[in-house]
Amino acid sequence: MDTEKRTKLIVGSRDSVLAIVQSNIVIDYLRRSSPELEVELLTLKTTGDIRLDGPLYQIGGKGLFVKELDIALLERRSDISVHSLKDVPMEISEELPLLGFSSREDVRDALVMGPGKGQALRTGMVVGCSSLRRQLQLRALYPGVEFKNVRGNVQTRLRKLDSGEYDALVLASAGLKRLGLEERITRCFEPDEMLPAAGQGILAVQGRRDEDYSVLEGFYDPDGTAAALAERAFIRRINGGCSSPMAAHAVIRGDALELTALYFDEQLESYSRHTMTGERSCAEELGYAMGDWFLKKR
Repeated sequence: MDTEKRTKLIVGSRDSVLAIVQSNIVIDYLRRSSPELEVELLTLKTTGDIRLDGPLYQIGGKGLFVKELDIALLERRSDISVHSLKDVPMEISEELPLLGFSSREDVRDALVMGPGKGQALRTGMVVGCSSLRRQLQLRALYPGVEFKNVRGNVQTRLRKLDSGEYDALVLASAGLKRLGLEERITRCFEPDEMLPAAGQGILAVQGRRDEDYSVLEGFYDPDGTAAALAERAFIRRINGGCSSPMAAHAVIRGDALELTALYFDEQLESYSRHTMTGERSCAEELGYAMGDWFLKKR
């Protein structure tokens, strides 16, 4: 491991407003905890930010949001990357491991109604929503709504909503809150109504293998880490990606971890949920066990 003491650290981020806000959470921590360290922000436009021509699962998946940041790390133009964990592919390069995870913001999905559209979805309303996971669960709650693809950052989506292109949007509460847009939330869906994406509300820090990142150790959160490991292990075991409507949500209760997962069987065109509880110290193993439970039901 490279243990040479750092004097400067460059943080790589997507150039969206939300990504920068999230990267600044890490930067603020570093400036408080290591005032002697020079910290800089490097923003990059990723392929996922540029390609707005269809649902994510049709144009290349979550890797489109990290590719350019990975290249910057490998070329040493940056030292770490900060990601929304739900945007990080399940399989990542051994050269660029995930170093740790933040505490979790609000995990729930949020309904944002358009101007003059009331406080609830009604039959025939058009919801801007490209996520198959969200669509699947919304159809069970509101059978009569229609879905229309929506891409772009949070502000772009809200502008489209306000212009009347959609009647409502479904967005992550965490992003709206981090942007100071909590007042736009009409209501939040509790996890028993709409199970969130694996890793939703958690930030991931990524770096290079065999380098000393001890300056970040105090940033990582034990509960966020246990939840991240369990949820991602389930998705990996079930071989789910952004094209598969799957979800996982871990709740920490003392030394225990309760994991609830959703799996959609494309052949049967049906989905099911299951909950398992285990020791938080075995979070990853619990995620794999959850995946095995669903696979045996196929």
